[in-house]
Amino acid sequence: MLRAIRLIATLMLSVIVVAAVAWAAMAIWFDGPHSRILATPMAAGLAIVCIVLAVAVRPLLRGLVVALFPVIVVALWWTAIPASNTREWASDVARTARATFDGSKVTIENVRNFKYRSETDYDQRWETRTYDLDRIKGVDLFLSFWGPTEIAHTIVSWDFDDGQHLAISIETRKQKGQSYSAIRGFFRQYELYYVVADERDLVGLRTNHRGEQVYLYRIRASPAQARALLVDYLNQVNQLADHPEWYNALTQNCTTTIRGHAQNIGAGGNLDWRLLANGHLDELLYQRGQIDTSIPLEELRSRSNITEKAKAADDSPGFSARIREGLPGISG
Repeated sequence: MLRAIRLIATLMLSVIVVAAVAWAAMAIWFDGPHSRILATPMAAGLAIVCIVLAVAVRPLLRGLVVALFPVIVVALWWTAIPASNTREWASDVARTARATFDGSKVTIENVRNFKYRSETDYDQRWETRTYDLDRIKGVDLFLSFWGPTEIAHTIVSWDFDDGQHLAISIETRKQKGQSYSAIRGFFRQYELYYVVADERDLVGLRTNHRGEQVYLYRIRASPAQARALLVDYLNQVNQLADHPEWYNALTQNCTTTIRGHAQNIGAGGNLDWRLLANGHLDELLYQRGQIDTSIPLEELRSRSNITEKAKAADDSPGFSARIREGLPGISG
């Protein structure tokens, strides 16, 4: 029995060591020296050192533990890499928003409201807007699909009773010439960025110029909850303006970060696989009764697809009202 337990422990630790060494080597490759001439031998050298330690130190179980020491050194270095707000940013993420509170009023600098002719051809418009938090009547969730249906991009938007809408999208902050890579998203390649914007910017860009399919759901939340959520978002916006953080495709992405904000106001639910495979997020919210449940989910999805409405609304001043026409769970 003891031998069987030792064998199982050795196999499990072997899997952990292989995964840890692979991560550490990739961390050096992506986040280490920019020169591939330096990064390649450093990543390979780490793997070789770990293998030698695992083989040379006996018994094998002890050798596997010792082989993790270089990985720990890499992890300590990696977690200490500082994020920055002073890189040469792409123009669509060049400015950080900042919110100033005055009673129920909040004034936000650098609200993005670009006028797009294509995804890459646009007029930059960074605006300062003032919102009355007492006039929040609801909060909505957009799911945007660019290809695979298992994964979507999420955008949260607040609905005010004076007709204003404020959308916030949690994204990567890319430098000039940099493109997004799913693998690089797991490493320290992109800062975390909150796009605070007009809905015509964030949603219209995706439907009208990127060819994405976008769905809109009203979240069942009281105005007080919606307000608390927005305040929590804006506090983080201010925090990032002063103290930048790293984006992470697993732990700090467009959906897990939303859950963090919901938890901060006491509305976060239990962990669920659909928070990662967030193309199924509407299914999770439907099961939890957090979106309209008066009709079957498939009908709700069909009626919540606002892609064609957004294309028709285009640059209309009534964009937000037009994409909400006839949507379940939204009145007025």
